[in-house]
Amino acid sequence: METLKFKTNIKCGGCIANVTPVLNHFNEIENWKVDTQNPNKILEIEGENLNADKVITALKKAGYQAEII
Repeated sequence: METLKFKTNIKCGGCIANVTPVLNHFNEIENWKVDTQNPNKILEIEGENLNADKVITALKKAGYQAEII
């Protein structure tokens, strides 16, 4: 299993509710979480054959920013 981490602007429970269907749409993603306490709002994704660009594009369409760290 691989892990990707992103710096995001997902800052609250409402934001997490908005991105849940977006991230759950990916079959490659097994688990994900957002550390909203971290100043960089770190999104951590675990899965197989993950594509960071696809995740970033999907989040952007949902109105959120993400950059791989």
